[in-house]
Amino acid sequence: MKRFLAALAVAVAAMFAADGCSNNNTTFQGNTGAFIAFLAPTDAIAGSPDLTLTVLGQGFVAKTVVQWNGKNLATTFLSGTQVTAVVPAADIAKQGTATVNSLNPHKGGQDNGLSNTIVFIIRPPEHLLPIVTSMLPVSAASCVSPCAGVSVTLTIDGSNFLPTSDPSGGSVVQWNLGPTQTLPQVTAITSTQITATLTGTQLSTAGCATVTVYNPPPGGGTGLNGLSFTVGGGPCPAAVTGVEEESPALSSDGRYVAYAAADGAHTQVFVRDTCEGADSNCEPRTDLVSAAENATPANGDSHSPSISADGRYVAFSSAATNLASSAPPGRQVYLRDTCFGAATSCKPSMQLVSTDPAGALLGTENLFPSLSASGRFVAFLSVTPSHAGGQSGKTHAPANAGGGANSGLRQVFMRDTCLGATASCTPRTTRISLQPGDAPPGGHAPAGPALSGNSSHVAIPGRDATLLTHGAAIDDRVFLALTNASH
Repeated sequence: MKRFLAALAVAVAAMFAADGCSNNNTTFQGNTGAFIAFLAPTDAIAGSPDLTLTVLGQGFVAKTVVQWNGKNLATTFLSGTQVTAVVPAADIAKQGTATVNSLNPHKGGQDNGLSNTIVFIIRPPEHLLPIVTSMLPVSAASCVSPCAGVSVTLTIDGSNFLPTSDPSGGSVVQWNLGPTQTLPQVTAITSTQITATLTGTQLSTAGCATVTVYNPPPGGGTGLNGLSFTVGGGPCPAAVTGVEEESPALSSDGRYVAYAAADGAHTQVFVRDTCEGADSNCEPRTDLVSAAENATPANGDSHSPSISADGRYVAFSSAATNLASSAPPGRQVYLRDTCFGAATSCKPSMQLVSTDPAGALLGTENLFPSLSASGRFVAFLSVTPSHAGGQSGKTHAPANAGGGANSGLRQVFMRDTCLGATASCTPRTTRISLQPGDAPPGGHAPAGPALSGNSSHVAIPGRDATLLTHGAAIDDRVFLALTNASH
């Protein structure tokens, strides 16, 4: 507190030393009241309820009044260095700025009782994700070059659309055809309907386009569903409008949530920073996790996210081919460093987890990752198709030679990524279990492993699991593998 008061005294002295004369040596009256150092909070979202503003500084007295754009606020004196005031909701209903100062009792003349002024920012409200429900038309003939003058009017119905009068510029229509995204011109927009124009450029290539709507920040993002539009040829496959039920993953403090959701033609993995427990400067945001290095969304479905305790790392399974240059075919497990909570120099990155010393696992389907608390270790299930020669020279006969249920191998691996380890650490993949048959009796889908927070234990589902490390049966379906052999 002594250092704080000393710093304020220096600031006040500097202020008064600067006051009293201008650059042309003419005198003017300086402020004679208190000195405001800072406000808490420093900003608010437009439309918020009544706000209690804490004003910190020096020189406040029992009858000090805080002023908002020159208007007196109901003020409570706490000490010579702190007062609070209530800002009515009506004064923060619209985005913009306001000036805050204090007024001490004064005699007039050279004593005006005014403090210095600090600007308070009123931020725009968070935009909601747009929701697309229907679109007309859903097809058009492809034009033959030259396509100048060719156009189609597109009408999109839904909700949470932003008008062009919004300070952000309003909602944007996205036309995704193959790897190319263009933006049809929006001609009219309400909260429930958008009219846009498709040009000859967008209709010059036959194929199946996906139409989505994007709301700009703050908040906002691309809507979690898209509709298909056929350019020439036959009908498009049905667009993805939902995903199979799967549980979201939560950081230990509940601030970060990783989840899978439909986005256009594919299911993607996202992480949401809810700002739960963060300071008042935090703005909630949603980031795409299943994205290539150039921020392009995954070109295949992504599922089953698992998140580290601090929310920085997210593991997931994806059938995409654009997430890593060396990814083998089939679904693979990836680990994304979102840089949440890291230094500003951190750049989001992706690494392939389902890999062995040779660079690729034999399994063509790698699923259900489970992440340790630190994000360093990842356990996952690898499904290998039937083959005559098994690992370690063993032969695994098909469980059902006549077809039907799968008959390959289900293996559980754990990957040490060496994140946060010493420089001498070498990433490696350890096999935890080996089972014939990649589906339980009855053809039900296989389940994945669960890794403990400190990575010392892996729980593995399966009625007849064979564990290649020390393990203990929990019941007739779940085994606990001890990844540390000394146990």
